[in-house]
Amino acid sequence: MGITSCPQIIACVLKRDKRAGELHFPGFRFRIRGIHLTLTTMPKYRNPHPTVDIIIEIEDEYGRPGIILIKRKFPPPGWALPGGFVDYGESLEEAAVREAKEETSLDITLKYQLHTYSDPRRDPRKHTITTVYVAAGAGTPEAQDDAQELEILDPEKIDRPLAFDHRRILDDYLERRNG
Repeated sequence: MGITSCPQIIACVLKRDKRAGELHFPGFRFRIRGIHLTLTTMPKYRNPHPTVDIIIEIEDEYGRPGIILIKRKFPPPGWALPGGFVDYGESLEEAAVREAKEETSLDITLKYQLHTYSDPRRDPRKHTITTVYVAAGAGTPEAQDDAQELEILDPEKIDRPLAFDHRRILDDYLERRNG
């Protein structure tokens, strides 16, 4: 909003209400008292970005139970649970189903929500908050979209380094599963 538009705003507001008032436009706050105008910028809020991660329980090609890990195609590198950012207008559950399909080609059935993780350091790119779901998958998964590779592994035997805080997430999952 340029300075030249301020007279139009004042005129518009004064025509509608000659009393002192306040008018909000994105990024600005106008206070009107008589014919004096005070313009201040509104604070820009930096909010964490919502994400979802999915622990997909599935049998491997030999019928052994396991979970899916993907090798990330984009930074930060490493092995991780399938997941990603929640789109505007999308529920967490819808995002989990979409991300699972995009990265593994699987249709999944959500079983339960495991936990929400919010440590500001959990993602080196920016502050994210992830909600983790446990889901059942069936079929033959294929690495797609952000996944470079995909493996079905026994969660008790995963010894490779994991991206983000996914080691902690898997530890929490195993603790709940094994009671």
